[in-house]
Amino acid sequence: MANGKGKESTEAKAAAKAARRQASKERRSQLWQAFQMQRKEDKLLLPLMIGAVVGLAVVFFLVGLIFGIEWFLLPVGILLGVLAAFIIFGRRVQKSVYGKADGQAGAAAWALDNLQGSWRVTNAIAGTTQLDAVHRVIGRPGIILVAEGAPQRVKSLLAQEKKKTARLVGDTPIYDIIVGNDEGQIPLSQLQKYMAKLPKNIDTKRMDTIESRLAALGTRGGPAMPKGPIPGGAKMKGVQRTMRRR
Repeated sequence: MANGKGKESTEAKAAAKAARRQASKERRSQLWQAFQMQRKEDKLLLPLMIGAVVGLAVVFFLVGLIFGIEWFLLPVGILLGVLAAFIIFGRRVQKSVYGKADGQAGAAAWALDNLQGSWRVTNAIAGTTQLDAVHRVIGRPGIILVAEGAPQRVKSLLAQEKKKTARLVGDTPIYDIIVGNDEGQIPLSQLQKYMAKLPKNIDTKRMDTIESRLAALGTRGGPAMPKGPIPGGAKMKGVQRTMRRR
């Protein structure tokens, strides 16, 4: 029995190691594909990345010359340059992705689904057949109602949802945001940063209580939002048929 268990344990470890290798290989492949796509669209990407590596290597080498340790600092500069190049790559990819999503139906819902941290997101608690929508987020600041769509329509949706929500959450702060590029709106690319800067007004226990109270209210929302931004050229009738089937 002991030998059998030992064999099973060895096989499990080998399988887990193989799975990790495969996952790592897939991540590298995805990263390479993302790099190739971004490189074709972004002519400044390679010059900026190469400039970061060469620039930091030169700076560290010159500083090393002053203290007589240039060959020690050169590898440090190269490593930091590679790190800076990856940061540049990541930020430019993110900027490109947000740029393509901006103004498309479902873009705000997609951005909220990619929030990092202990946010509780409920998409499309209210909406219209034109794919205007209000999404609800519960977090340490309190409740954030995020609207996307035509301002003249989503303002009334926001007001209705804010009124219904306030009845259930008492004095919990409620913030409302309209995603867009006009005055008084929050650009899609700045949404996560804006929410992260909101003051922390409640704790996680209070978040749990609020989430429970709003659970029933959330089920009476609008139509299901698409999984990700819809291209601007998509036919609305086809989109609405897809939403009705869900």
